[in-house]
Amino acid sequence: MQKEKTKAIAAAKAGMDEKTARKYLRLGKLPSEIKGEHSWRTREDPFADVWAEVKVKLEVNPGLEAKTLFMWLQRKYPGRFTDGQLRTLQRKVKRWRALEGPPKEVFFEQEHRAGELSQSDFTDMNDLGVTIGGIPFEHMIYHFVLTYSDWEWASICFSESFESLSYGLQDSLWKLGGVPRAHRTDQLSAAVQKPENPEEFTRRYKALLKHYGLEGKKIQVGKPNENGDIEQRHYRFKKAVDQALMLRGSRDFSSRDEYKGFIERLLHQLNAGRRARLEEELKVLRRLPVCKLPVWKRLQVRVSSGSTIRVNHNLYSVSSRLIGEIVTVRVYAERLEVWYAQKCVENIPRLRGEGKHRIQYRHIIDWLVRKPGAFANYRYRDDLFPTSHFRMAYDRLKEQHTESKAAKEYLKILYIAAKEGEGLVDEALRSILELSIPVVVSDVEMIVGSLKEVPVHQSGVRIAEVDLGSYDELLSTRS
Repeated sequence: MQKEKTKAIAAAKAGMDEKTARKYLRLGKLPSEIKGEHSWRTREDPFADVWAEVKVKLEVNPGLEAKTLFMWLQRKYPGRFTDGQLRTLQRKVKRWRALEGPPKEVFFEQEHRAGELSQSDFTDMNDLGVTIGGIPFEHMIYHFVLTYSDWEWASICFSESFESLSYGLQDSLWKLGGVPRAHRTDQLSAAVQKPENPEEFTRRYKALLKHYGLEGKKIQVGKPNENGDIEQRHYRFKKAVDQALMLRGSRDFSSRDEYKGFIERLLHQLNAGRRARLEEELKVLRRLPVCKLPVWKRLQVRVSSGSTIRVNHNLYSVSSRLIGEIVTVRVYAERLEVWYAQKCVENIPRLRGEGKHRIQYRHIIDWLVRKPGAFANYRYRDDLFPTSHFRMAYDRLKEQHTESKAAKEYLKILYIAAKEGEGLVDEALRSILELSIPVVVSDVEMIVGSLKEVPVHQSGVRIAEVDLGSYDELLSTRS
């Protein structure tokens, strides 16, 4: 207006009528400043008459969803409300929550300091579809993170046991090269006592914290946001693993060691971008102790008359020579060591979960062949079929003989496997089953003997396949 000679010219250039321009000049305000708030309804509120009832419901149970309330209204007033009016009720409920509803939880952003705090937790990795040799690899990850620099490390495990926690925490600290002031976990049963217990942490976890000079912290029940850094790192780490697997072009690995190497290379890549802040942390981290704590638990148990021991609610067999003796068991995250007279006599893979059993036929076969009648109803009989060929051979024997006779013959075959080698007997049974000939103990012994005569494989030497023609001749002579 100040640049133009007349109001008409200024209004024309502004794209408005001259009268409108005079009005704005008279008021001394911009158009946006005189625009009134839209506070009136464009159509009648269909819920005006019933809103008081809805409000009472919300005040009693603020968590009620608008859809639930809408369905309740439809049942109470049949034919009055149509499905298209749901959105209107949702807006009213949303407005009530914002203006009259209960206060929402406030999350307070925390300021992290270098070397101050680390967090850890377990996370399930099964949804990534990793396989080892084509077999699904069901596993978890113990995940550790520094809250200031986001430096992270992880170790493969199979349960949220204390042994997995101890191994994962110590492995992370030694990989880091220092110890922060405090460490926080969620309500892990391996570390945190039940609420009714006066002690905050378990005895073993307190010993672990004391060894590294860590101050233990835990989150409140049902408050995973208090461990927010590790929860967020779970999501980002698993996403990074998924992307790396897609880039690799396969989710199958030849061995667990190959998969472990893949995870560790990815962790190094992720940590490379955090080097600057990590350097700040390394300057204030405390020194590591002289050595790590053992990552096993020591138990003393008596071997039962069934040649078994019970460890952490699972059953394992041991040599029958130890029946009645007290043995020491070292419980690791993935295995058990059975010690007697200062000597490790058994190394057994640890079962996951509870109420399971692992019976090794070599431990009991000497007495089972003397008591074949016990085989048919033995509680853990399924553990006495080491491969599918053994099971198929037993089924074939039951077709050939009575059940008691079949049990005697099968136990003789199992005895041969214990003395000569399970692999040789498995190959002998495979040959017999493929030829569809009767399962006979003497034939198994003969095939095992011929397989043992095959020379040991040497570099550059090709071993011919075993000629099964002699077994055809054996059949013809029998017929």
